[in-house]
Amino acid sequence: MLRLALLFFIVAIVAAVFGFGGIASGAASIAQLLFFLFVVLFVIALLFGIVRGRAPRI
Repeated sequence: MLRLALLFFIVAIVAAVFGFGGIASGAASIAQLLFFLFVVLFVIALLFGIVRGRAPRI
């Protein structure tokens, strides 16, 4: 999911360079949404790992 956020971010930058404002803003908003979704899922997974109290497998 983080790869998708980075992909949309790169698309937004390329579109902004070429002057496609609508495409750039749309891709940037999708990238921002995916990034924050990834952060929320990471925090939830981290909390579940702490609550379960199991040692991580190495």
